[in-house]
Amino acid sequence: MRLIGIVGLCLLLSACFTTAKSVSRSDGPMPSDPVQTVTTVTTVTKVSVPHSPLHNFAPTDKFLQCVPYAREVSGIQIYGDAWTWWGQAAKKHYARGHRPQVGAVLTLRKTSRLKLGHVAVVSAILSDRKILVNQANWGGDSRTRGKVHYRQPVVDVSPKNDWSQVRMMNTLGSFGRIYPAHGFIYQPSETAEAN
Repeated sequence: MRLIGIVGLCLLLSACFTTAKSVSRSDGPMPSDPVQTVTTVTTVTKVSVPHSPLHNFAPTDKFLQCVPYAREVSGIQIYGDAWTWWGQAAKKHYARGHRPQVGAVLTLRKTSRLKLGHVAVVSAILSDRKILVNQANWGGDSRTRGKVHYRQPVVDVSPKNDWSQVRMMNTLGSFGRIYPAHGFIYQPSETAEAN
């Protein structure tokens, strides 16, 4: 996403240079003919580059859990185990729903495999049933645990297309088991607009 932003900014800057040409024209050798100068000016319209609703996250070598990572990147100020975020969001007046938005936090339910649940931040929406997430501590070994994973695909496999059941791509490039999800906790509008 940053690469697209950088390319867009470069194109915008290259378009910002105005060009002006002076052209001399004389229809003949007559000295009484004035020389005409034609100036062409290109007008540039200011284009604003959209900001990401995700906060920056400083690189670290520390072992990261999903909760502090999601809180810092989304700006959603909820604490405690990931499975408690859904209930806490209602008490803290965060909007919740079953449609992804960039910057929203996808909350997975507690299961025998996910004893504390899991949270991930939506970084892109690819279709009504596929998104990309940024998340920490997702994986099954020391190579993947405690690390940040960017732009990992997640698909909605729920029968009603309500994101209540999801499959997340693992680091091997295949989609794993089905996980039950609560839904999405949305950033307050002032948080999303500030970024």
